[in-house]
Amino acid sequence: MIKFNYRYEGSSPIKVRTFIMEHGVTRTLLKKIKFHGGDTLVNGKSVFANTMISHGDEVTVVLPPEEGNDHVIPSYEPINVAYEDDNYLIVNKDAGVASVPSHIYAADSLVNRVKGYFTKNGKPDQRIHIVTRLDRDTSGLVIFAKHHFAHSVLDKALKDRTIHKEYLAVVAGNLISKQIEIRLPIGRAEGSFVKRTIREDGKQAYTSVYPEQVLGDSSLVRAVIHTGRTHQIRVHMAAVGHPLLGDWLYNEDDKRMPRQALHCHHVSFYDPFKEQQISVEANMPEDMAHFVASRQLVSG
Repeated sequence: MIKFNYRYEGSSPIKVRTFIMEHGVTRTLLKKIKFHGGDTLVNGKSVFANTMISHGDEVTVVLPPEEGNDHVIPSYEPINVAYEDDNYLIVNKDAGVASVPSHIYAADSLVNRVKGYFTKNGKPDQRIHIVTRLDRDTSGLVIFAKHHFAHSVLDKALKDRTIHKEYLAVVAGNLISKQIEIRLPIGRAEGSFVKRTIREDGKQAYTSVYPEQVLGDSSLVRAVIHTGRTHQIRVHMAAVGHPLLGDWLYNEDDKRMPRQALHCHHVSFYDPFKEQQISVEANMPEDMAHFVASRQLVSG
């Protein structure tokens, strides 16, 4: 079983429940610990969640065993591991691979490949906790948690908007400002299950865009998303007149790239287990890098 140890340094007695929730344990996880085989210990003895603890007490959280994702078919196609420790796995996803299984991609999504990766490494019952997702034709970094506690921590970080994600994109036209702040609400387009659009009754969405290079009649930009709406960068860039190259949904006549030119190249978040910031980068993939290099030659 997975265990986490903490020492209470406060001066006033508090409930053990309060203390471990300050370390990221959610109410849902508390219930699982209580009813599904986990435990909470104070100085080595099992206690109830309302037990009071004092300065210097040693608290241990024992996670309950997790059942594997039996419905997930392992795929043994390779994955590009960008970072891994006992709590997190960050994968550099190729374009063309769906993040999660569906009726179309039931056996070879990134989740299936991570399941196969764990199986090959002797963890066939490892439950798959995907934290962030990318569109099928977007490449780049995707975060997985290795247990419920790590997933809970990052779910809260997503809600608090403390997971930093940066993307590289090639867009049509040239941006005249050094920085663009796009705050436009996004909702589902009428008559479409897939397409999104800007609409007043949509959900708040906020993107910062920084031009990196002029590539003739297109530009390489860096985009930072402060919210996580479906197709957010694609919709926002199209809305300000700079749609992504190769985007079949929002720039359908552009064939300069075989897929939308979008890559999640940087993620960072605070890891409370190691008490440090995790920061990971993934270089621009070959197709985008080749396009940028070719346009640099033309521009030069």
